[in-house]
This record gives sequence, structure tokens and C-alpha cells, in this order.
Amino acid sequence: MPMPYGSRGGMAFSADELRVLRRALAHALQTTSLSASLGALGAELTEDIQEYLRLAAAVDEAVREGGRLRAFLLADLARYRETLPGSAAGYLDRLREALAAGYVPGPDDLAALRTLNAHRTGPAERDRRTALLRHCERLAEHSVRARLRALPGGRTATGPEPEPERKPEPEPGPAPQQPRPPSPRPDRPVPTPGEVFPPRRKPVRPPAGRTA
Repeated sequence: MPMPYGSRGGMAFSADELRVLRRALAHALQTTSLSASLGALGAELTEDIQEYLRLAAAVDEAVREGGRLRAFLLADLARYRETLPGSAAGYLDRLREALAAGYVPGPDDLAALRTLNAHRTGPAERDRRTALLRHCERLAEHSVRARLRALPGGRTATGPEPEPERKPEPEPGPAPQQPRPPSPRPDRPVPTPGEVFPPRRKPVRPPAGRTA
């Protein structure tokens, strides 16, 4: 049976390893005909099946125990965070243990680390706190990106960012036409030169028999 190890009860199997082990056990049990009675399968095969069943039960119990230990660790971490800055040493230790167990730091942890980094400490302790803050910021950023990719229409993990859609530029329209002078009416006759330039009239002389 997987057993806890360490002062805070970390599990000997990671979550991914437990999933793989579960699938392997399920496959091993499915390959055996469960319709036949255990006595008809032979003593050796029956013993193997019993071992598989016991191991599967132990894995399930280890998963449940891991969940209980994780909940206790996170509650302990929250208690130390609430009493900062006096509990800085204990908080940083429990935060490191939680990160090793797969914990993703939240906004409260990032704010607490930034506050602790602002306090005056020795060079070695300041470097350790700075490194822990950078590590937590990377974990939080990766977690946010993973949630965004899980949303409908999210980007793939390795694909490039899509370029913003560009609107097609409007095609230039035809040049405005210059207004044309009005053409003469088609029903109006064209004037003759005589009409345009009428002949000058000669002056009329007075009668000869009229004197002044």
C-alpha cells in the first residue's frame, strides 16, 4: 500500500502515477473472465486476482488519504498566512510543502510574498524569498493560461497567437465627373448670320421742298 512519507505526509505516488496504476489494475482485471467462479480459475490465478483487488483498494484509500492530508495542509497554510508577518518562517515552510504537493498559489499567497519581500532581511533570506515569489508567479500564470485555453475558443498550448482580423480597405471609387456646360435645346433653331448681325439702316433724307 502506498504510504505517506515526510513530516507533512506527502504521498509516495503522484496523482498522475495513481491514475496510471488504476488503469493498469482495471486492465488486468478485465483480461480475466469474471463470469467464471474464482474456484474454477485455479489457485494461482485466483490469488493474482485477489492481489489486484487488494492493491486497487489500497490505491483508492491512498487517494482519499492524500485528499485529507492536502486539505489539512492548505488549512494550516491559511492559518499561518493570516498571522503574518510574525509567522513568516512557518508560512514559507508550509508554502514550499504545499507547492511540492501540487498546490497552485493564489492571489493571497502572491500578495503575502510581496509584502514579506518588502521587509528588511538578510541577503540570503531575501534571495530565497525572491526566488519563491518568482516561482509562485510562474505557477499562477501557467494556471491562468491553462484555464483560458480550456474556455471555448481558447488558444492551443503551443499554437501562435492569432493575428487580429484586418478589415478590408475600401476600394477607391470612380473620380467625380466635371459638370458639362448645358447644351442648346434640340428644338430651338440655329440663328442665321442675318439674325445675329442685322444690316444697318440708311439715314432718311428730309424732303427737298422743305426749308428751314
